[in-house]
Amino acid sequence: MGYTYEERQVASGTVAGDRRELNVMEHRAGRYKMALKRLMDVSGAILGLAITAVLTLIFGPIIFISDPGPVFFSQERVGKDGRIFRIYKFRSMYKDAELHKAELMKRNEMHGPMFKIEDDPRIIGSGPDGKRHGIGWFIRKTSIDEFPQFFNVLIGDMALVGTRPPTLDEWERYESKYRARLSMKPGVTGLWQAYGRSDIRDFDKIMEMDMKYIKTWTIAGDIRILLRTVLIVLTGRGAK
Repeated sequence: MGYTYEERQVASGTVAGDRRELNVMEHRAGRYKMALKRLMDVSGAILGLAITAVLTLIFGPIIFISDPGPVFFSQERVGKDGRIFRIYKFRSMYKDAELHKAELMKRNEMHGPMFKIEDDPRIIGSGPDGKRHGIGWFIRKTSIDEFPQFFNVLIGDMALVGTRPPTLDEWERYESKYRARLSMKPGVTGLWQAYGRSDIRDFDKIMEMDMKYIKTWTIAGDIRILLRTVLIVLTGRGAK
């Protein structure tokens, strides 16, 4: 995008002191370890994109037939050091899903600025009450919608393992203590996805898990999270 979130918000003073907070909390790792993490990211992204290509051939036509429009969904997120990037996913919701978010806010099941409801009528094939299990539900339940994010990993916006990439409106509502979580790249998976996923609905708990990841980061820890994520995806535990 070319502009950081700080550059967009500096005039309003909403990021005063955030940079100092990031510097204080940033996990300082050696160049060798960070280079190894990046090598893992690139290798995993190449494999992931090969799988994504196959999934696109299978699910692309199904998504389009179910709700004519783009096969992929993209949205601005806030990444490392507050830099804005565009995240990519397979589209599991109707094209006008974002237009209906406000009217569903009263049903939000998350405690904090994140938004999630179990029976979401915006999901393709969910029906007006959101309880049907159509193609959109299947894509989300199996985490197929996440595969295009390997492109974000390949170009360096994200990592295989990291913190959860917040939306812009979530970021605006962060307390300053949480902004330090952007001292590392957001990940396709992380502690929250591997050790709780949708079962954890408390925003503060999710933020604590992200901060714990930053403070205790190791290559071995990333490998454990990746292996556990594969197991979680295969069993479908915590996915809603």
